[in-house]
Amino acid sequence: MPIASPEVYAEMLDRAKAGRFAYPAINVTSSQTLNAALKGFADAQSDGIIQVSTGGAEYLSGPSVKNMVSGAAAFAAYAYEVAKNYPVNIALHTDHCPKNKLDGFVRPLMEISKERVAKGQEPLFQSHMWDGSAVPVAENLQIAEELLTQAAQAKIVLEIEVGVVGGEEDGVENAINEKLYTTVDDGLAMVEALGLGEKGRYMAALTFGNVHGVYKPGNVKLRPEILKQIQDAVGERYGKDKPLSLVFHGGSGSLLSEIREALDYGVVKMNIDTDTQYCFTRPVADHMFRNYDGVLKVDGEVGNKKLYDPRAWGKAAETGMAARVVEACEHLRSTGTTLAK
Repeated sequence: MPIASPEVYAEMLDRAKAGRFAYPAINVTSSQTLNAALKGFADAQSDGIIQVSTGGAEYLSGPSVKNMVSGAAAFAAYAYEVAKNYPVNIALHTDHCPKNKLDGFVRPLMEISKERVAKGQEPLFQSHMWDGSAVPVAENLQIAEELLTQAAQAKIVLEIEVGVVGGEEDGVENAINEKLYTTVDDGLAMVEALGLGEKGRYMAALTFGNVHGVYKPGNVKLRPEILKQIQDAVGERYGKDKPLSLVFHGGSGSLLSEIREALDYGVVKMNIDTDTQYCFTRPVADHMFRNYDGVLKVDGEVGNKKLYDPRAWGKAAETGMAARVVEACEHLRSTGTTLAK
């Protein structure tokens, strides 16, 4: 299937909320991790979201180039070509973008999409995230409103964050404290500023104790009921049932019961990064340890080309990551839900 059109993406998100499932949003940093994510979604017969962060986009442009827009555009171009070979719909997304990187990342990418749409083409990306968690809520929503207007013109879904995700990702670090819990007032202010679709479509990453990074299950103190409280308050004010499309960040270490509860309250997208990074790297470590004298020219020998060929360990890495994507689809109830059926 080709990369999802704006109409297909909208249908994906609507079906997810109605069916109480969510799409794994897999962070990638290379063609290999992208291919692994595609295989995982295809194996699970699930549509999905593949995303790149500011750091990932910078890395994709070349380690000495470090151009986020160039890397993101290259990622998208490659994805558009290889995704045609898989029987699922894939949306492309850019992950956390703080205020100081908007002008060097999201805004230029939106301009590219606006130009493409003006020519009758599809937008380059299907959604972009503005991470305003480090600025006051009023400023966060003011910037979000401006970006939403631009996104709507480019047929793009905007993702915003209202609240703070703890831990560290791509150099953005937040303390683990009470700011990790979005309030009902924050949710109502968000809707007052952005509407409920009439100004453009958006998803909201409301925080309920989420933390980026590596944590054992049970160590992250999540309160999914906060999502229900905000949905109920907004729904009551505007006369709509479960009006918000929500995003789950910082899911590593979450209990499956907590994940499933969040799905019931309107989460349609859950970011997966730490776990898939490990599942990509673990088979590589295994290959290197088991084939030490083959991948290295030990004691003046020549090694074994078949073992140090990047394809040898690369295939193992992609297989390991794809399996974790399948598991994520199972956890999020998206297995077998593809629109391509």
